[in-house]
Amino acid sequence: MSKNKNKQCNVRKTSIGGQALMEGIMMRGPKTTAMAVRNTDGEIIMEKFPTRTTAKNKFFKLPVIRGVFNFVDSMVFGTKCLMRSAEISGLEEVEEEMKKEKEAKKAAKAAKKHGTVQSDASVVSDENSTASTESDVVTEALSDTNAGDISDAEDSVINEENGDTVKAEDKVEKNDNPDEKKEKSVMMSAVMVVSLLFGFALAIGLFIVLPSYLYKWTSSALPFLAPENEVSRSFIKSVFEGVIKIALLVGYMSAVSLMKDIRRTFMYHGAEHKTIFCYEHGLELTVENVRKQKRFHPRCGTSFLILMLLVSIFISFFIDPLFIAIFDHVPHVIFRVLVKLLLLPLTVGIGYELIKLAGRHDNLFTKIISAPGLGLQHLTVFEPDDDMIECAICAIKEVIPDDGSDKW
Repeated sequence: MSKNKNKQCNVRKTSIGGQALMEGIMMRGPKTTAMAVRNTDGEIIMEKFPTRTTAKNKFFKLPVIRGVFNFVDSMVFGTKCLMRSAEISGLEEVEEEMKKEKEAKKAAKAAKKHGTVQSDASVVSDENSTASTESDVVTEALSDTNAGDISDAEDSVINEENGDTVKAEDKVEKNDNPDEKKEKSVMMSAVMVVSLLFGFALAIGLFIVLPSYLYKWTSSALPFLAPENEVSRSFIKSVFEGVIKIALLVGYMSAVSLMKDIRRTFMYHGAEHKTIFCYEHGLELTVENVRKQKRFHPRCGTSFLILMLLVSIFISFFIDPLFIAIFDHVPHVIFRVLVKLLLLPLTVGIGYELIKLAGRHDNLFTKIISAPGLGLQHLTVFEPDDDMIECAICAIKEVIPDDGSDKW
């Protein structure tokens, strides 16, 4: 028993967190943030930049309030890193190539349908032209290592054979066209904004609007779900909506984990967790040491999601009773949805505090609140291969501060 206590005392709780990217990992330390992504040649491209704090004002560091701002900042910054990793890993070029192939097949079918005769030489010429265009796109993408909003990043390429790090500009030729870079940056920003708005709208629709209306429709068909007693009805309604929310989340995670690209991203997620565990246990950051670590971490975004859902279920228990006490009637489904939207910041803030508590302490209460998230991580955190672990090690080494300011 004493040995276990001493072992836990030696564990260093760190504030360093990360995010799985497309063919890479982002690690965020108190002073520096680093991305390590493999390009199409299998090399690790490293980009570093200062970590942005949410605010210096003490108000934004208050419990619950800090969770809302940190959540929004993490969403925005994480999306930027994800888009940048898609550039570096060559995913955009692959998608563009597939799009062109589909368009070419569609055009060929249309030509055949309308009886258009096309010579073999013309077809070959078109294919060569397409290949040339695709080659130009790949060359341009590889040459523009500072594209996007992360323009102040310190870029480098890590050669796997000798472990040396060289500046990215020594590896590839930069694109010095400022107008083109500006246009690309604006386009990426626009895509990011649209992606975030669409993501929020989808989340609100699935986890707030849909469960409320499903209860309304189901209770009309099944009267036992809507008893006359208002307190009982409120309890049943909240439980029903909560079960729907959890089922939707688990179903969504299960479905996306079957996709090849997403599964690889979830493997990088495992590399991130294992590397942080290795650092927290004070071990040397080597592939062998990282590989031995657990892949499920209590301070994880997946755990945060399930905690937010559980908090929202708990808060929803009080919506109907408060409406009855103030307005003397149960709220209409539309008003119930609006109230949930207004309470969303509170839900995020409480979820954030719980995840911080779970990451800082190891007791019965934190084990209970961590259990749902650790269970859900079986769908979002997979065992990584050694190449993925190497990316995680490269990223975390760049963000570990010398002054110990990452202490949780």
